[in-house]
Amino acid sequence: MSTIQPPPLPTPTTTTALHTSGLRKNGTRAPLPSLYPILPPTSHLTTSPKGKQWHAPRTAFRPTSGQTPYSKRIAVQKAASVTKAREREMKAEKEGERQRRIAAIREKREKKEEKARFEKMAEKMHAKRVERVRRREKRNKLLKS
Repeated sequence: MSTIQPPPLPTPTTTTALHTSGLRKNGTRAPLPSLYPILPPTSHLTTSPKGKQWHAPRTAFRPTSGQTPYSKRIAVQKAASVTKAREREMKAEKEGERQRRIAAIREKREKKEEKARFEKMAEKMHAKRVERVRRREKRNKLLKS
């Protein structure tokens, strides 16, 4: 009769020490996780050697490449001046509307203040005298303007 022996108990040096040191069970090194994703290779224009400054690729020097004909420049300037004139006109119109609203509010306040002042005078004086004062002030106001 043969006796069956239980499997040996794992020791700390065989299991945990191997996993913490970066080795697999068979003794080979496990690849370390990469901090950067694997990128496809790019063209040589966008990458540079390490530590070097990046520069745009050089092109031939052509001094007349950015120039436009005079007629085109004049046409662009005319279009810009028309646009600016329209903008100025719109701004002036908007400012005029604003000034009209301000003037209307100011007149309304002046009328309200004048009415309150005459009511206060009417409490103190006779009604006919208040009317005389009102007419006189109206005359003076017309003479001033």
